[in-house]
Amino acid sequence: MSEESEGSEGSEGSEEASLYDQIGGEAAVDATVDLFYRKVLSDHRINRFFAKTDMEGQVAKQKAFFTMAFGGPNNYTGGDMRTVHARLVKMGLDSSHFDAVMEHLGATLTELGVPDNLIAQAAAIAESTRKDVLGK
Repeated sequence: MSEESEGSEGSEGSEEASLYDQIGGEAAVDATVDLFYRKVLSDHRINRFFAKTDMEGQVAKQKAFFTMAFGGPNNYTGGDMRTVHARLVKMGLDSSHFDAVMEHLGATLTELGVPDNLIAQAAAIAESTRKDVLGK
């Protein structure tokens, strides 16, 4: 493992801040995940998938995942997407549920005042996990 976040030697990595930094770093990710799960847990289309979930642990894992996926420090220790969602797929998780989650992510970022271009970047990152989440 290399620690690429140690300084910025050369101009290549310093051209543009990561999505993580652009949206506001740790505080923004924390606010995003907290609001996101309030929306998800109140949505009858998808909240059943979280009925037996330790939400405190889930929130912590999601914060670490978003941080890593958005280009912040990589402290994510969760499993791969396919493995961690396999139980949910067996419960019927499908593209319509993934779409609902994406809807809540977009609404959350909009509500928090994140600019549209950054929401589009976050959505593209989240969308890139669809096949693995759904086990396809």
